[in-house]
Amino acid sequence: MANNTKFDRDQVIDKALQLYWRRGFHGTSMRVLQDEIDMRPGSIYAAFGSKEGLFKQALIRYTQLGSEHLQQCRSKTTSPLSALKAFMLSRVTDTQMSSPTCICLLAKTIAELTDENAELLEQAKASLKAMESSFETLIIEAQLAGELNQSQDSKKLARHVQINFSGLRTYIRVYGAQVPTEEIIDNIFAPYISNKSFH
Repeated sequence: MANNTKFDRDQVIDKALQLYWRRGFHGTSMRVLQDEIDMRPGSIYAAFGSKEGLFKQALIRYTQLGSEHLQQCRSKTTSPLSALKAFMLSRVTDTQMSSPTCICLLAKTIAELTDENAELLEQAKASLKAMESSFETLIIEAQLAGELNQSQDSKKLARHVQINFSGLRTYIRVYGAQVPTEEIIDNIFAPYISNKSFH
């Protein structure tokens, strides 16, 4: 029973995630939310505390899914740089094909919310920082493997990747499939490729 309850909870969070991603926090009314996840207001409050509580769980879930995806990409190759590129490419491709919007949910949330929703805003910021930290972990691995220049500061390079990745997803929303995505991702790293690298 406990596993079924957890599974149902995860399903609700995943449905809410897609809805919030599509409509935004303020664009999602309580009526639309309860219809989407098939729960009455009392049940939502009992399980998540509030509409805000469910949104926070959706942000956490989104970050968890991103982290798991990055780990999957890493497990499929011995090259940390290739794993990072594959993650970026697949996230862009996935959002083009099946996600509510090409724009990252976290970036969209930060753009939408103000200090009136300080807790949610801080959660979105913390989640973005967590993803950037995960990027840095792979960057350090790539430096140690001789794929990226070790003279570059890993934190600054992770920030560079995060900024360009976010910008690329927004750019693709405008220009769609005509964007040379793989070439752009390669160019993000090109100035930092080690002379010892064969990638």
